[in-house]
Formats: sequence, structure tokens, C-alpha cells
Amino acid sequence: MANEITANVTDHGSSSSWLAVADKLRILSAAARYDVSCASSGSSRNSPAGSLGNVVPGGICHSWAADGRCISLLKVLFTNFCVYDCAYCMNRRSNDIERAAFSPSELADLTISFYKRNYIEGLFLSSGIIKNPDYTMELLIRCVKLLRENHGFAGYIHLKAIPGADPDLIFQAGNLADRLSVNLELPSQQSLNLLAPDKSKASIFGPMQRIRDWSLEYNPPAGRQRLVSYSGINALTSAPARHQPATRPVFVPGGQSTQLIIGASPEDDRQILTLSESLYKKMQLKRVYYSAYVSYNHDSRLPDTQPPPLLREHRLYQADWLLRFYRFSVDELFENGPPLLDNDFDPKIMWALRHPEFFPIDVNRADFESLLRVPGLGMISARRIVQARRVGRLNIEDLAKLGVVMKRARYFLTAPGSDNGTLGLDPTRLRQRLLAVEPPVLKPKQLTFEDMTGFQPEIFKDAVMGQF
Repeated sequence: MANEITANVTDHGSSSSWLAVADKLRILSAAARYDVSCASSGSSRNSPAGSLGNVVPGGICHSWAADGRCISLLKVLFTNFCVYDCAYCMNRRSNDIERAAFSPSELADLTISFYKRNYIEGLFLSSGIIKNPDYTMELLIRCVKLLRENHGFAGYIHLKAIPGADPDLIFQAGNLADRLSVNLELPSQQSLNLLAPDKSKASIFGPMQRIRDWSLEYNPPAGRQRLVSYSGINALTSAPARHQPATRPVFVPGGQSTQLIIGASPEDDRQILTLSESLYKKMQLKRVYYSAYVSYNHDSRLPDTQPPPLLREHRLYQADWLLRFYRFSVDELFENGPPLLDNDFDPKIMWALRHPEFFPIDVNRADFESLLRVPGLGMISARRIVQARRVGRLNIEDLAKLGVVMKRARYFLTAPGSDNGTLGLDPTRLRQRLLAVEPPVLKPKQLTFEDMTGFQPEIFKDAVMGQF
């Protein structure tokens, strides 16, 4: 097996055929679909003259699936060979599946070719574990260095930091990528012991802590951008760079993220969100991504989950949003309630139903913090209300113009012209009324590379001829 893997990742240069690379792309893009911990926001990479791509402070030009997944990146595994045997993973070593591996130059050339044809805006690169974490991390870094230095690519790159890899390799990766992620995958050590015995929380939290510490040490304070030359980064290849960008932001300007698999282990929503809240505070993660468990392995240790718990995933994202932007705490979301989020309503509505004493809110007098607690009011509409009422008193007709979702908000606020007869409803009756106006929950589909581009082998051949 080791010789087979080594042969697959050897740089082939011009000897690689378009068909061979197309097969690798088909296999490895499909194998990457269950890793959702990618987003391009938050980076601020400079684009020197003559370089390819650009990342602006608001993120690159990207699109999103209905469930929040970023789909503008070339999302691919370097290889789906893996020495681990995690019960929930389709790429585990005991599975009899089609395997493939890119070479660093193949994947770098492919990324540039697709970028030039506007198929993608950046790269999200993960991998199975080849031989060991260090060997795998070296291959990923080599590929990214080819993009940055040989191709002059200054666009967005999200790279996986492999747990157990040498800290020096993680540091090199952080100086090349816009964002790093270390996937936690399961919320507790007990679940890891059962379903992923080759992994441990210590091996995952170690790189997280180092990335956090290096970000604090090497990144400038807000508003002051320090720059460093690529020449100061240790090369993994002896080939000289043809196009070397002069400067770049210091160390993972887009921060770090992680992924949790939902439904493969018995942890409830409160346990999961408590962990997320801790990661945001202690590890300063930018995002925690939640991935509904998809049952594709026959294993007695795993639940028979059909269909995948996409609604639960959706509610966790909503609750996560409240933690990060609406100043809620986990204790507040589950106060006087079960440890699972409600299927019928989003977490903000559920909090409001449990706290009738807090409402109704007078939109002309309430502070910003109180406005954020009103279902149907978002961050933008709350700011608009605060700004608009400086000019004059707001009535109920003004609120819809400011972006307030009145079919939900009308029960929780008051303003001149509001229907006070709807106020003071008990939670049970109010729940029934809200249930009648709540939109149906979407059942999103995980998009593939073929869905995104209309990818066909014949078109692919025209795109990459001359590249390999």
C-alpha cells in the first residue's frame, strides 16, 4: 500500500494525461463533499502586480448553498488514501472504494487552470492521512507553495492542518494559507474513542492552540497590516520560484475553523453548542461548522440515520449565529427547556416564547441589545431602527421598510399603529399563531463540482490540455 500511495503522489510533470487527472478530480472532489469547514470570509491578502486572484476584506466573490456551504472554492482532497479507520468516514482504510491521489504539481496546475476559466475563486484543500501526519502535511504545503510562488496565485486558500503534524509544518502552512482548519469531528473524547480510535482531543486541540497563539503573536493589531516576504518561509522544494509575490499578510489572516459531525454520536445540542461556545472564547475560532451525519458505512457502532438530520444541522447553525453575533449564551438558549433545539421554530423564537415577561419591546425606546432579542429583527434592521428614530418617532409601517420581518416581530414589539390586541398572548396560543406563519424548512442538497460548473470530461480536456 505504501508504494502504491507514493507512486500516486509523485510529480509526473507533462506525463500526466488529462483523462487521468479528470478521474482523480472526479474521485477526490466527491470524497471531499462531507467536509464543510470552509469559508472565504475574513482574509485580507494583498495582490501584487502580476499575480493571480484577489481576496478583499469582505471575502472573495463566492456563492453559497442553501444550507450555508461555500461553493465557489475548488473543494477537493489531495488524496482519499488514509491510514485511519474512523467508523463514520467514507474514506476509512477498511472501505473498498475507488482511491486516487494528486501530485502537488497536478493539483496546483489544475487549480490555476480552473481559476483562469472562472470555474472557481479559490481552493479548499484537505486530505486523507498518507503514511503519517507529517508526510501528508508536507505534500499539502508543497502544493500550496507551488500556487503561491511558482504561479503567483494571491487568491483565497483554505488548508487543513493535520492533527499530529510537526508544529513547524503547521507554522509554514499558516504562512501560506488564508485560513487553517483542524477538524474536531466528534464532540467528546468518549465518542472519539468509540468511532475514531486513532484520534484524540489532545492531538486536535494542540494545533488549534498553536494557531491561536501564533495568530496573536505574528498578526498586527486591527488597522495595522504588517507584511512579510515569502522569501522568509522555508521551502520544501529546491525549485526556484518563478513569480514570487513581494508581500503578504502575516499568518492565517482568515483565522481558523473546525467541523463537528452531528448525529453520529449521542451528544445533545446543548453539549455541542457548549463546546462551540468554548472554542470561540478559548481558541478564538472564526467558525464552527456543523455537518449532518450521512450514513454510508455499515458499522454497529453507528446509528442508522436516514435521512441525514439536516434540520438539526440547520437549527445548530441558527443557534451558533446567536452566540456569535446576537450576544446570547448557551445557558440562555436552553434555559427552562430540553437539551435539544426545537424542530418547529428557530432558537430566538423559542427563547422569546420562554420569556413573555421581556415583551413587548417599544421600538422607539428599547436599547440595541433589547432589539436584538426580538424575533424578526436582525443585526441590520436593529441598527436601522436605532439610526432612524434619531430623526423621528417610528410607527408600525416604518418597521417593514427598515427590513423587520413583521409576521414574526409583530407579536413581540409595539409602536404607534401596532395591533395591541395581539399582545399579551400566552406562550401556547402565541406558538400556534407563529406556527401558522413559519416558512417551511428547506431541504438543501450538497452541491458537487459537476453541479457547480456543468463539468464534462470533454470540456475538462480543453481546459487542461497543455497544462500536464
